[in-house]
Amino acid sequence: MSTVSLDGLRGVEGDAAQTYFGVFDELILVQKENFFFHGRSRRPPLDNVNALISFLYVLLAHDISSALETVGLDPAVGFLHRDRPGRAGLALDLMEELRPVLADRLALTLINRRQVAAAGFSRAESGGVTMSDATRKEVLIAWQLRKQEEILHPFLNEKIPFGLVPHAQALLLARHLRGDLDAYPAFIWR
Repeated sequence: MSTVSLDGLRGVEGDAAQTYFGVFDELILVQKENFFFHGRSRRPPLDNVNALISFLYVLLAHDISSALETVGLDPAVGFLHRDRPGRAGLALDLMEELRPVLADRLALTLINRRQVAAAGFSRAESGGVTMSDATRKEVLIAWQLRKQEEILHPFLNEKIPFGLVPHAQALLLARHLRGDLDAYPAFIWR
């Protein structure tokens, strides 16, 4: 498929996200009465799963923004995400390829291994769902442990901790933008 316009590319990305999130609920294998996914909701998240993945996305966005700054790129100047004041567009662009493996996979693991429970989430009068301090702590511990796991980077062909993947991808993007790499090697994890 060839897309020539930025809006066309955004449409393809939107369709892919709809398909991806359309099957997300099928990956939740336990605690279905309390952890279900009927679609993405944010600001505020309207169910336990959205609250969990929103929190993980904030952690991932922070790590990616830091990684981009480390290699001299401005996290606010994106390609796919429109520039808006206070929005890290480039970090959000890079998040598209990293959130399934770093954030969504961890959310599913936490739910399916019963490391988080419904009691750790509460609904405000506004309808938004938040996590308790104890649940946030559990998620942060799991996040830090996941970042320590070593993987074989598919492009670099080197073992690195998962936590360095945002830095590796930011470096590869910077090298491409500076002309040192012919193409940007997206992180594709199987």
